[in-house]
Amino acid sequence: MDLNTVMEIRDARDPAPWRPGDAWLGGGTYLFSEPQPHLRRLVDLGRTGWRPFARTPDGSLEIAATCTVARLSRSAAAMTVPAAPLFEQCCRAFLASFKIWNTATVGGNLCNALPAGPMISLTAALDGRCLLIAQDGSRRRVPVTAFVTGAGRKDLAEGELLRSVTLPARSLDCRTAFRQASLYGLGRSGVLVIGVLDPADGSFALTVTASTVRPVRLWFPLPPTAGALRTAIGSAVADDEWFDDIHGLPEWRRHMSFRLAEEIRRELRDRGER
Repeated sequence: MDLNTVMEIRDARDPAPWRPGDAWLGGGTYLFSEPQPHLRRLVDLGRTGWRPFARTPDGSLEIAATCTVARLSRSAAAMTVPAAPLFEQCCRAFLASFKIWNTATVGGNLCNALPAGPMISLTAALDGRCLLIAQDGSRRRVPVTAFVTGAGRKDLAEGELLRSVTLPARSLDCRTAFRQASLYGLGRSGVLVIGVLDPADGSFALTVTASTVRPVRLWFPLPPTAGALRTAIGSAVADDEWFDDIHGLPEWRRHMSFRLAEEIRRELRDRGER
């Protein structure tokens, strides 16, 4: 879609004061999908040269905001860590064409803050932290679970930039289990639940997304019982936080979240006992 109110596109490497009507341009799959009458200038991140996918000295994984879904998929395929399969599962949850895969970015998916955003699911489940850079150069780190605050809402100030998401080394060494449900064979995720079992200390984490307006991550020092897990989910998600749109009623999303969470609990428990 043409954005006929945009009068200028500026390279992000060229310093210039941020002004009303500016927006960061990553892949642009959302920006160009519908009218944006409030925009006057786009600040293009395409030539920043950020490494899309890099291991840090402590073994953590830093994913640049400009990393595309296709690049994430290719890079993760070469990883040998136990959590590697989860990357491809979440990439496939887009159910998008190759054009979207090669254009859409990890950062864009997080900043759109849509409940069904699979990059939110991936990074929240693996305890990711967002690096945010303000216009004055100051930096802050925010957990993904705190960055996305609701459907379409995020903790991002005017002009602030999501630079990257870092996944700790410990999370990459965890066993994972993935479940997704949709009302249609090739429909948008109505429920997406991920379980993570840490072999180092036996702790268990469950992340619920798509069915809720924000990512919900629950951590347990040991795998919980079925009743304890159900109680924890019910306490963590308020009645009005079960998402409601044409892709699923709140009652169905809630029911499927509990069901898939129990499947994951059993799968990771059984794997941990082997």
